[in-house]
Amino acid sequence: MKHWLQAARLRTLPLSVSGIVVGSAMAKNNGQFNFWIFLFAILTTLGLQILSNFANDYGDGVKGTDNEDRVGPKRALQSGIISAKSMKKGIISTAIITLLLALCLICLAFKGTNAGYSLFFVMLGIAAIGAAIKYTIGKSAYGYQGLGDVFVFVFFGLVSVVGVYFLYAKAFFLSLLLPAISIGFLSVAVLNLNNMRDWVNDQKTGKNTIVVKMGEKKAVVYHNIIVITAMLSLVFFTLINNTSISNWIYLVTFAPLIKHLQFVNQNKEPKALDPELKKVALSTFFVAILFSLGLIIW
Repeated sequence: MKHWLQAARLRTLPLSVSGIVVGSAMAKNNGQFNFWIFLFAILTTLGLQILSNFANDYGDGVKGTDNEDRVGPKRALQSGIISAKSMKKGIISTAIITLLLALCLICLAFKGTNAGYSLFFVMLGIAAIGAAIKYTIGKSAYGYQGLGDVFVFVFFGLVSVVGVYFLYAKAFFLSLLLPAISIGFLSVAVLNLNNMRDWVNDQKTGKNTIVVKMGEKKAVVYHNIIVITAMLSLVFFTLINNTSISNWIYLVTFAPLIKHLQFVNQNKEPKALDPELKKVALSTFFVAILFSLGLIIW
């Protein structure tokens, strides 16, 4: 169990639920919240994140991308604590559990009505599971083609915030995209940090992430753009939707993000970026929490 928990990479889980927290808070603010939808949305998202972590461990492990040159902490296959065969079984089991959770979530949201919406979300759930697995597994793994950032933005930003809000309210409004963009870009920032940390080894092993494609210096500029855009998106949302001073409480979480950008801009050693992953992931989670509290409490 200890080894499987290690492979699940628990430190990534708070980041994965940030979009669910924000979408749920916006539903609560509009009088549309449902506890059971919230619970199963959280469980489904955790399942997707753990599935993604297992698949990433397996895919990079069997491809040889995780080797002695990798900067980050050793993964399960790389260290030998879980075999490739066992990890494959873990991926299949987690995928099945996650799909069942997603189906329960859809049933709770639509209760046998709106067959069109139900079918759409079933397909979306299958696509999310497929995306979690195909990031590093297989010859056409999109993480090796520089598309990881796109999928993270779509599923952990747009789908997470907008999708869960729609499950509550069966409605959509345009400004909902702003917090979705914010959470999406901050999630991409964590992935980009990971890729900047590992870019030398990724380049050697043929993992063509965006960092490998654009180069280290441009990756830093890209990192600044996505983090700053994430912050500005929330500010713009608050400006056009809220008037109370308490709705701005999330601004305190911008301080560690600004400090983080200063560090990234001055850093010359990829290995030194590893602690920053946890900082940005937790900052994103607290952005989501404080933004949500500003909507539903004050």
